[in-house]
Amino acid sequence: MTDAIEHDHDDDRLDEVRDIADVPAVELINTVAIHLLSAAAVKVGLADDPEQQLDLDEARKLINALAGLVTAAAPEVGSVHAAPLRDGLRSVQLAFREASAIPDEPGKGPGEKYTGSVV
Repeated sequence: MTDAIEHDHDDDRLDEVRDIADVPAVELINTVAIHLLSAAAVKVGLADDPEQQLDLDEARKLINALAGLVTAAAPEVGSVHAAPLRDGLRSVQLAFREASAIPDEPGKGPGEKYTGSVV
């Protein structure tokens, strides 16, 4: 019976691998970018939940990762997909700047080494 359970679990993994193999790269890139964008938005205080605490250290990491991904992927995914991601990125960069007690110098904020200054 143990072998049957392990076999079923292996079949599930194979199904997951097959499923992701069918997903276009543009869709995967967009999905990852949206997750980063959503997490960054929560960390900079843009969440609907007023109890949510700001965490600008975490937000900086997420925004840097998002900016790197969007910048690197833009030529591959095309402007139709990249433009909304850039808009979202800019929004969280500006929200970060507004939430910071000690603002970064222009061009030194999260992701700005990839996007340029957002001031």
